[in-house]
Amino acid sequence: MSVPTTLDFTRKLRAADLRVTRPRVAVLTAVHEHPHADTDSIIGVVREDLGKVSHQAVYDVLSALTAAGLVRCIEPPGSVARYESRVGDNHHHVVCRSCGAIADVDCAVGDTPCLTASDDHGFAIDEAQVIYWGRCPDCSTTQSS
Repeated sequence: MSVPTTLDFTRKLRAADLRVTRPRVAVLTAVHEHPHADTDSIIGVVREDLGKVSHQAVYDVLSALTAAGLVRCIEPPGSVARYESRVGDNHHHVVCRSCGAIADVDCAVGDTPCLTASDDHGFAIDEAQVIYWGRCPDCSTTQSS
């Protein structure tokens, strides 16, 4: 898979009917290069790229990008909002109970009764959010030492 360029991000913004601005390109780039980053981390990366930029500007860009479907916001219980550029599929996440590390997990395979609602209450369900919890390899090693 090729690494997206500024031109790729510009095209994505235009395709989503969003004006192309330096902050939007910088935030989209930061989210792509730092999957599952929180807002403060994204602000830091954007400031390295653009210099001075306000918290509010980054929050506004993240909101616009999320609404346009260019980024996805995930909020595991007990964690701040995190952002990722992997959109358009129904993937899930695994979260470390110790350090909070997050990784993508493709949809469950085989028998998946928990992903079929026992009563859909008339909803046309099109997505399920699953969070797997455990300890990452580093924390597992540390705990057993």
